[in-house]
Amino acid sequence: MIRGLSHIAIRCSNILESLRFYTEVLGLKEAFRMHGADGSLATVYLYIAPSEYLELFSGGAREGVSGCDVIGLCHICLETADVYAAYEQVKAAGGPLDTPVKVGLSKCLMFWTHDPDGNQLEVMQLPPESLQAQANRRFEETEE
Repeated sequence: MIRGLSHIAIRCSNILESLRFYTEVLGLKEAFRMHGADGSLATVYLYIAPSEYLELFSGGAREGVSGCDVIGLCHICLETADVYAAYEQVKAAGGPLDTPVKVGLSKCLMFWTHDPDGNQLEVMQLPPESLQAQANRRFEETEE
């Protein structure tokens, strides 16, 4: 029934500032824009992979509450083939680096950053020994 994750939507306090962060700092590509009836920029889709997008919405005005004990969306994780190169890209673009590259509990390689509205972002690489890569192989075998 479910065949994939289509998109994650983020309401932004300043859509242009968020767009700059996700394109210039993280290197995502803008797919398309949608405008409201008044012509104002309403939504921007950013391409991640085939049929996978990050959707930025304008109009955020009320601050939310976030933290390790808050129920709801915890963070967004973006996968990369080279976590060290991604880390250096964020650093060179002047983006925030919340952690150095480290090995996660699942044996993935990761670092943390955040967008202009404080949304927590994990950037992760899946080496063959990571639990995610092992699960990917296991599920690929059962789908063949």
